[in-house]
Amino acid sequence: MTDVLVNPSLLARKNIATGLLLAFLGSIAFSGKAIIVKLAYRYGVDAVTLIMYRMLFALPIFALMAWWATYRQGGVRKPALTTLDWGGVIGLGVSGYYLASFLDFAGLQYVSASLERLILYLNPTLVMGLGWLLYRKRIARRQVLAMAVSYSGVVLVFGHEITLQGGQTALGALLVFLSALFYAIYLVYSGELVQRLGSLRLVGLATTVACLCCIAQFLVLRPLAAAMVAPEVIGLSVLNATLCTAVPVLMVMMAIERVGAGVTAQTGMVGPMSTILMGVLILGEPFTAWVAVGTVLVIVGIFLFTRVPRVPAT
Repeated sequence: MTDVLVNPSLLARKNIATGLLLAFLGSIAFSGKAIIVKLAYRYGVDAVTLIMYRMLFALPIFALMAWWATYRQGGVRKPALTTLDWGGVIGLGVSGYYLASFLDFAGLQYVSASLERLILYLNPTLVMGLGWLLYRKRIARRQVLAMAVSYSGVVLVFGHEITLQGGQTALGALLVFLSALFYAIYLVYSGELVQRLGSLRLVGLATTVACLCCIAQFLVLRPLAAAMVAPEVIGLSVLNATLCTAVPVLMVMMAIERVGAGVTAQTGMVGPMSTILMGVLILGEPFTAWVAVGTVLVIVGIFLFTRVPRVPAT
């Protein structure tokens, strides 16, 4: 029997290629969420009902993820969560997934999918701003310049859209920006908990909390009769919960394992472009020079922002 010799460098290249593909597909899948939400709104459903259905169908997936990370991952049962851990999980689930998701869904009622994705893409700058505000971490001048470039791109697209759509665009942009802010809060405060619980376990538990919050919100704010929606809304919600929520979460985590968080984040720059393309092809949203220039500014600004070396904390 002949031993098969495996070239380590070949395996490494395949691993990197697989990681890049996972990051690429995960970013595109995430960006499809806005398209599906905009399609569902065409059937007269509101944000409270729509996000309830998304989280209802996603709940079993995330609960299974949390169970696997606790009892099966690595073949060793993880320690039980302390009261402090549960407080952190609930707080992060409410801010990072429940509020961020609901505000995003609400904002999509008033703004285009393209503008929504560009605003959410400012998230790294919000994380940096919170680090400066909460921990007095210094920000390099080049990062300030990069932030200015990105925000000018969003302002350009926003100004064009508000001219066409009116004052509701301002409300929608504010809601989406608040969504990005709450997710940035999640990222800032999740670091220590990730170290203790692991990323898969934390994501599974925090998103399970968010799913329960969205379902409870519907039961409090809407009569049960409001759950009677068009069959198309149910189908789109299943697609949103799986293809645009659970699947990309796993893809991105697998990509980070293979190529690291930095490369995965850089590959994620395809997200805004894929959202704009799907918005044009599927939703019929206009693609103008304003949108093109604004998108380029946002992507270039975020690229420069993430390329700047971190400044040591004071």
